[in-house]
Amino acid sequence: MSTKKKTPLQRIRNIGIIAHIDAGKTTVTERILYYTGKVHKMGEVHDGEAVMDWMADEQERGITITSAVTTCVWKDHEIHIIDTPGHVDFTIEVERSLRVLDGAVGVFCAVGGVQPQSETVWRQADRYHVPKIAFVNKIDRIGADFFGAVEQMKDRLKARPLLLQIPIGSEDSFSGVLDLVAMKKLYWEADTLGAVMHEEEIPEELSEDAALYRDKLLEDLSETDDVLMEKYLAEEPVSEEELIAAIRKATVGLAGVPVLCGAALRNKGIQPLLDAVVRYLPSPADVPPVKGTDPRTGEIVERPASEKAPLSALVFKVTMQEGRKFCFARIYSGKLVAGTDVYSPITRTREKPSRIFAVHANKHERIEEAGAGNIVGVTGLKFPSTGDTLCLESEPIILERIDTYEPVMSMAVEPKSHADQEKLPQVLEKLAAEDPSLRVREDKETGQTIISGMGELHLEIIVSRMQRDFGTSVNVGKPQVVYRETVGQTGVGRAVFDQDVAGAHHYAEIEVTVVPRPRRQGNIVESAMPPGPVPENLVRAALSGIAESLETGVIMGYPVLDVAASLSGVNFREAGATELGFKVASQMAVKDALKNAQAFLLEPIVNVEVLVPDAFMGEVIGDLNSRGGKVEAIEARKDTQAVVAQVPLSRMFGYSTALRSATQGRATFTLQFS
Repeated sequence: MSTKKKTPLQRIRNIGIIAHIDAGKTTVTERILYYTGKVHKMGEVHDGEAVMDWMADEQERGITITSAVTTCVWKDHEIHIIDTPGHVDFTIEVERSLRVLDGAVGVFCAVGGVQPQSETVWRQADRYHVPKIAFVNKIDRIGADFFGAVEQMKDRLKARPLLLQIPIGSEDSFSGVLDLVAMKKLYWEADTLGAVMHEEEIPEELSEDAALYRDKLLEDLSETDDVLMEKYLAEEPVSEEELIAAIRKATVGLAGVPVLCGAALRNKGIQPLLDAVVRYLPSPADVPPVKGTDPRTGEIVERPASEKAPLSALVFKVTMQEGRKFCFARIYSGKLVAGTDVYSPITRTREKPSRIFAVHANKHERIEEAGAGNIVGVTGLKFPSTGDTLCLESEPIILERIDTYEPVMSMAVEPKSHADQEKLPQVLEKLAAEDPSLRVREDKETGQTIISGMGELHLEIIVSRMQRDFGTSVNVGKPQVVYRETVGQTGVGRAVFDQDVAGAHHYAEIEVTVVPRPRRQGNIVESAMPPGPVPENLVRAALSGIAESLETGVIMGYPVLDVAASLSGVNFREAGATELGFKVASQMAVKDALKNAQAFLLEPIVNVEVLVPDAFMGEVIGDLNSRGGKVEAIEARKDTQAVVAQVPLSRMFGYSTALRSATQGRATFTLQFS
């Protein structure tokens, strides 16, 4: 066990690397680890050897599925990095990472520009007020357009880019970058895997460009800084230190986004990116104190980022490692000490963290304690799950929960053998504890186990992990879409329950009224009976029957949404008035009311964006129309068109194969639940 040398709060950076799938996030992270001396060999995503993609599924598919956490040191600063997934099916992973980070590096592909998922994650970062730096990657690829990508950042992300670098050359001729802050030319030695970086004066033929863009940078910055504006207008020289301070102020204040460029796969541009993280992104001491609610009074309380303040930490991710619960926690204030009791106000339990770890991807190093600003792994916690708070019992606080998303796709899984049957429930329970967007339920009518998730890929990975990580083999039913039911008009239903059950007579006559409510307003179950004549316990039994009955609709048995159901009439005899009678009669009355209220199905709709070369436009639009889609916009980009449409999810199964064959594999698409 090591006692970690304490890093002052000002020198800690908690950053996330966010981007669209295939923009090169994991490659950037691998390079950072190599240049900071954390690993001694660069792993490549396409070889399945990236350190951060340590799950077998990630290595096979060449994509990131879970957020991996690591720590490295650059110029005396301790940087905690979370490499997040870029695929839309794993949005929850990005959401929970951004919730606990102080800054983010958005990686953009110089060819693809601002793609749909980079837009989604950027908006998530905006929602949590996370300061950002942009890194335009893949400048060396054919079709790269650095300034085009910057324009898209303005149009689509409504960001204010501050160009700190411009590339020298593009595609095959990309040879280095012009640093507009220090006014130097930077280039990297190929034989040293980019570890050796050279600075030299800007050559004459590039000095005009450099002066032009530096002036533009000063102009953009002067809008955010009065002192700089005076100097700029008076045409006085601005020193490098003043410029760095102004850029930091604009970044932390969310008034601008520093933009850097490079080619991570060719090992160009990573050291200046690390310098920018240390220079411009905030430390835990620079961000406002974390806010939460006091569970005793419901008042808003603040906790400053200091070890002297009472403990507050957020569990932002739970994984199962070697059969034990391993929690990732961000400590906002106070300190977490191994073996010392903490309190979880949401589960109302006392917990004892038995061990605390500094984390590097899937390797851990034991430490005795960790203070404010750190991201650590913790074992020994029994009850907390994603989004729960850890604090002191004497000073409780509940930090804002992490949003979870409603699953949109389901599939049935059945164990292959008797041994698998015994393991299946525990395995699914462990996977659901790790992943808040996975839901598991048993279909009462068929007895099948149904798993629901965020898309086809998400469910595929879950099934693959059951086999690989837990040795449980399952047969899989065809994916199915999760529908919902609702009503089109007001309906009244009546039912009489008059029977002998278990030697007692039960009688109740119930009337229920259901009324449609606006979309996304949820259900209301209430009693419209005047207090008095009907005993309270019988009314409660009837209301519980109504609520249960709304869980299965009358068309296909899906849950009923957005209705107000009220107990509007009761007729009972003293002799047979029982809770059971009232419950069953109200359930029957709800079914009758739903039939009379013109119940109908709601189906999930997805937003689809297809990037397609001009030659295949017709085929793609024809195919979307045949799937019942509605094309909403067509945007022209360099050599390609982006088709934006809304399509029912049920018609999107197997779309990737159909799109590939229709466009000779040249079109790509992303979909997102609308």
